[in-house]
Amino acid sequence: MKGRFRTSMAWLHVWSGLVVGWVLFAIFVTGTASYYRADITRWMRPELAQAPPVAAADLPKVAERAVAYLERHASKAKTWFIGMPQPERPLLDLFWRTRPGAPPGHVLLDPRTGAEAMVRDTEGGDFLHRFHYELHIPPLWGRWIVGICAMIMLVALISGIVTHKRIFADFFTFRRDKAARRSFLDAHNVTGVLALPFHLMITYTGVVALATFYMPWGVTTAYKGDTRAFFREANWITAPRPPIGRTAPLAPLGPMIEEALATVPERLERLTVTNFGDAGATVVAMFEEPHGLAHTPTHIAFDGASGALLEIRGGDLKPAAKTISTLIGLHVAHFAEPGLRLLFFLCGVMGSAMVATGLVLWSLARLPKLDVTPSFGLRLVQALNVGSIIGLPAAVAVYFLANRLLPLGLADRGEWEIRAFFAAWIVAALIPLARPHRRAWNEMSMLVSGLCLAVVAADLAMIEAHPLRRLGEGEALFLWFDGAMLALAALFAFAARRIAQYRGPSRTDRWHEPVLAAPAERARA
Repeated sequence: MKGRFRTSMAWLHVWSGLVVGWVLFAIFVTGTASYYRADITRWMRPELAQAPPVAAADLPKVAERAVAYLERHASKAKTWFIGMPQPERPLLDLFWRTRPGAPPGHVLLDPRTGAEAMVRDTEGGDFLHRFHYELHIPPLWGRWIVGICAMIMLVALISGIVTHKRIFADFFTFRRDKAARRSFLDAHNVTGVLALPFHLMITYTGVVALATFYMPWGVTTAYKGDTRAFFREANWITAPRPPIGRTAPLAPLGPMIEEALATVPERLERLTVTNFGDAGATVVAMFEEPHGLAHTPTHIAFDGASGALLEIRGGDLKPAAKTISTLIGLHVAHFAEPGLRLLFFLCGVMGSAMVATGLVLWSLARLPKLDVTPSFGLRLVQALNVGSIIGLPAAVAVYFLANRLLPLGLADRGEWEIRAFFAAWIVAALIPLARPHRRAWNEMSMLVSGLCLAVVAADLAMIEAHPLRRLGEGEALFLWFDGAMLALAALFAFAARRIAQYRGPSRTDRWHEPVLAAPAERARA
């Protein structure tokens, strides 16, 4: 990293972007999809379209049905989590843990009968949301990887701002009919500058959201290892209570919920029951966050044995806690109305395009002369670009397609959808290693376009509640989702057509050799 300051920053921008670019692209794409996580989940559970919403007055009885089920099936569990019915998911979502190392329990119940709901097993949009910050690997390692990539992303953004002295002039320049490298550079500049405040905000707040995870030493030292005391003092959680060791039945939840609903105007989202069967049992009602930037949901704790109110936490935060809650709220955008949420989504799309064009630019800038064979490293980067930029959308389309095509009674159906996602991504990453580079871009783009069309066809063929099958009387969400898939299909078809029509500088056939081709095959080519 020698030379003038701007030259050094250009070097830093290029290499920091390449090193983590493929992971950043996946983080941006799945994070952008997470803005519509609830809608994706509802689309992937079409049976919910027939379920009427649950009135707030019925919530006490609904909670009692959940407790009755958990008493029969999870009486030994240390903690119960009861997700209350929501407009986008009118079901009881029960989750419990028995002991460390044991698999958790999870079931969905019909809130009117207390019986297990007849809906398909799927992770829905929650899988894409968790992949955004955990990469579907053990949370400790996944969050560390994502955090490191986010920090490098900040370095790439700041060094990019320093490097481009004509950054605002380039914003108004897009020469799509010029050479490929010039067009990609213009696209990289436009998508980077147009949403630059969003890119800086979303990257910084993503790091801050898990700051105590990445740098726990201050909290550990100040609170002598009791991290719960830190979160309690910040007014984020209620005080945990240990078991007393004396058995006592759980008081009826109905009166507790009625008192909680009369105290907080927001919607009740979840109940947590700890130490069931013990005199020190605690019931915590968690409400949705108030409308606004700060991510500050209210928690109300009750004594599980007597039903007496213990404490109310949330809302009244200290300045430091209020600041970090606001930054987290900016990142997750729960406050955003439909129009603002769409703007966040479009900025996320531009962030994905910025990373993708940056990766392609790296390989275009290092193309050899006409009579020189590209190095193995360059061809590997080219193949990884295709496998990442085209492979991930293909995997997401397969994930949606598996939701429609897998048998409803298949055991671990939700896991099979995720396996289909990763299997499709692996195949999509391997194909460019064995295909000529230009053809790989063209063929993979056409493949993604076809997969998106297949998702729409499967939706129409298999969902009776689809508006196009009920003359507009079905769930409008299906129309919006299918419209988005058709738009993606058109985008990738257009990209495939442009790649096929592009006539760049003539190169020898060796430039188009597959990465895994044998030497004899290269000689015959």
